[in-house]
Amino acid sequence: MNGIPVLLPLSSTMLLPLALLLGCGGASPPAPAPLNAKNINLIFIASEDLIYQTAGDVNPITANFTNRGLQRSLLMGTFLHEQVLGSSNATGIYALEPMTHLQTANNYPDMVALETIEQFAMLNQISLTSGSNPVVTANGFPIHASYASASLPVGVAPPVLPCPACQGIDFDDQNGDNEALLVSIIQANVAGFYVFSAPWETVSSMMANLDRIKGYNLKLPPGFAGPNLVYSISITPNGEASLATYNGELNPPSTYPVLPPPQLVSAACTEQTPFRLQLTVGSGGNQLPAGGNTNETVYFIRHAEAHPTSYWDDSNYVGAGQWRALDLANALRGKIQPTQVVSIDPSIGVPLGLSDVSASAVGIPLTVEPYAIANNLPYTLAASVPVLAQNPPQLATATSNFFFAGQTFSNKTILVAWDHEHLPTIVSALLASYQSSLKAPSWPDDDYDTIWTVTIDAHGNLTVDNSMCEGIDSASLPATPPQF
Repeated sequence: MNGIPVLLPLSSTMLLPLALLLGCGGASPPAPAPLNAKNINLIFIASEDLIYQTAGDVNPITANFTNRGLQRSLLMGTFLHEQVLGSSNATGIYALEPMTHLQTANNYPDMVALETIEQFAMLNQISLTSGSNPVVTANGFPIHASYASASLPVGVAPPVLPCPACQGIDFDDQNGDNEALLVSIIQANVAGFYVFSAPWETVSSMMANLDRIKGYNLKLPPGFAGPNLVYSISITPNGEASLATYNGELNPPSTYPVLPPPQLVSAACTEQTPFRLQLTVGSGGNQLPAGGNTNETVYFIRHAEAHPTSYWDDSNYVGAGQWRALDLANALRGKIQPTQVVSIDPSIGVPLGLSDVSASAVGIPLTVEPYAIANNLPYTLAASVPVLAQNPPQLATATSNFFFAGQTFSNKTILVAWDHEHLPTIVSALLASYQSSLKAPSWPDDDYDTIWTVTIDAHGNLTVDNSMCEGIDSASLPATPPQF
């Protein structure tokens, strides 16, 4: 693992010129005013990784946030929205494509950039409709994190539905994708606030390359100065560019976030009709699948609240969903003990249909991201699975094989977040692999709370049931996100 930069103490000979630079009495210069909505504002946040971070914010084993890092991201959301954007709405939010930046010997994807910007996304609002349906406004905002068409990382399944309009940020900047994205925003000439979250290696390169390409001659930051700093390149209607630096001066605690009032209401497991499916190898024609896993337990959940109406979808969750995602670690305490968390690659594009927005499917993986952080668990993405390749009622065989064949998850207990419409077809494909005609029931669209448990014992005998739930009362969740 690469070393972590250390801030050295200032010597007395360094303090005097620093004080003179800061002004009389060593006072800090006044903070910049919020950005002007009449400009094109390109706002860069350096998400933390194993190389550039403040000590204690990133877990060196999982390369994910620690509790302290998560706390910082929540505070950063408020700072960005209020002090940098002046409580204005974002125009576009872009984050690192996690599979372009793999860290540690285990090649864990970089989920920190998405989590860094998620609370900020929740503080924005977006209005959507579909067809002749009424326009509905909700707290929540799409985050673009999809691959450019020619820049797919090794080991990632080609997207079934490419989403060039959802392009995110590539850690390696293949084919100059990042600069092409910036230039396209400038050329579109739509004033507003465009926010980018990626590691320092990437955002510093983006700023420097844009400055070179456009000839702005900006005095850019010489190096990483901590995760509290936010940089904006603002371009006026006449094409003049300037750089502003904002310092959030955030000092987060090291404990897992405590949700503000109101206190969430617990609920019994009543959102879905109970079911239990059992298959015994060698009985009733059931056969152990070739290469099938053993000693495996999988807990399936769906994404947090994302649809204020049935036709509203921006591929992220909404304000109510942030309450659920942040409370998941509390709700599941003592119920399950997974050793790993898995979800879909957020870079997949979501098809048009429910709304007029196409965006990256970030809501599903971000639902379980706080749980992984709270429990210091490895977080991986099923990026090799062609998600949406099999649409219901087709059996999702590729996904079923990923989780239940090949021995990858034998002797493991995992928590999985997935699209709820495809979970029944995944389980049905597993049942079919045992030569069974049983089918899994559908998952109700309004059920966000149920947990499906799949258990395979040492002999390959299979049990699937929905006897557990998160226990969070969906109806009581506030429509606006928690404030930090």
